[in-house]
Amino acid sequence: MNPKTKKMLKRIGIGFFASIIILFVSIWCFISCGIHIAGKGKVISHESWTNLLKKNVGSDGMVDYKGFIAEKNQLQSYLELLSKNPPSKSWSENDKIAYWLNAYNAFTVKLIIDNYPVNSIKDLGPDNQIIFINTPWDKKFFSIGKKKMTLNNIEHRILRNSFKEPRIHFALNCASISCPALRNEAYNGTTLDTQLTEQAIAFLSDTARNQPNADHPKLSPIFNWYGGDMKKWSKLSLIEYINRYSPVKINEKANIDYLKYDWNLNDKK
Repeated sequence: MNPKTKKMLKRIGIGFFASIIILFVSIWCFISCGIHIAGKGKVISHESWTNLLKKNVGSDGMVDYKGFIAEKNQLQSYLELLSKNPPSKSWSENDKIAYWLNAYNAFTVKLIIDNYPVNSIKDLGPDNQIIFINTPWDKKFFSIGKKKMTLNNIEHRILRNSFKEPRIHFALNCASISCPALRNEAYNGTTLDTQLTEQAIAFLSDTARNQPNADHPKLSPIFNWYGGDMKKWSKLSLIEYINRYSPVKINEKANIDYLKYDWNLNDKK
């Protein structure tokens, strides 16, 4: 074989080997990118939120806001996780509900610690005061994905509008004494049903917030404000729905009196 032929074959061999390498690299990149794209729809972990709650929320639901301030960086990391990973269509309904409950409660804590000390969440309004829209729940102070959001967006446009789950009203915490207690663990899709039932029972068993009685019940205004959701989604009367979770069964014909709502901050002092 002459030298020219040997040289040409050598070049072909190197080219073939290089082509094989490029092919394998391309396949690897395709697979890796595919996995990365699929990963975007993965349900996020709320473990860091649970860790913060266990440290800073007492068994009575009172909140150590100074403790949250001391761990502000950890809270901010969790909030960024929420902001960058909105629920995808592939998530289960329970995973979506858990995400939005945690988002509402975590961003409420952020609102308080960013303005601490404060006597009541109602003292905090939006940046731009607009007549009839001047509550802290209308303040656009966070984003989910690329969309600016308010707490009212989460509660009314998403949770109440997209899911037929009345127990959300026992899980949302508005940083006030009369609110259902802030649970000291994150909500998770796999345990959501049990968690929401526990919240409902705890709320109706808390005599500071509810005083169920067979004939003269005195209950939280939450049942007045959102009783329509409870009746519509459960297909029961309001009292029938309450009796699912109440430690005292209320007579169907009893008249409900509603307690005064305490908007003072649920601050552990």
